[in-house]
Amino acid sequence: MKEHNRRLVEQFRADGRRMGDSPMLVLTTVGRRTGRPHTTPMMYVRDGERLLVLASNAGAPDHPDWYLNLVANPQVTVEVDGEEYRATAVVTAGEERDRLFAGTVEQYPFFADHQAGISRTIPVVALAREADGG
Repeated sequence: MKEHNRRLVEQFRADGRRMGDSPMLVLTTVGRRTGRPHTTPMMYVRDGERLLVLASNAGAPDHPDWYLNLVANPQVTVEVDGEEYRATAVVTAGEERDRLFAGTVEQYPFFADHQAGISRTIPVVALAREADGG
């Protein structure tokens, strides 16, 4: 999987930080144990000025590493739609999380299948662009 993701990120960057019409971004987090950058391609959903990513881990019982990294350090880098910028990752909670998850499931029903197969609640993370855009 790591090799597949590496090639996907390479292609995404070569194509001007786009993946055709697919809602894909590249998220770089800081490793919670290593302090090194970790880059992960993933799909996203727009929510006004924010981008939402779901830590579904394809329905696996554990949270994905990228999620654990951003919980430890919410300062991330986002590459999307031809640009790269710093953002703050905010794990949504309560009614907001439920509303955002339901809205995402309307667009992408497979997330409901991911949730149905596991006991953990799939986190919905909002990526808020930092004011300086840098």
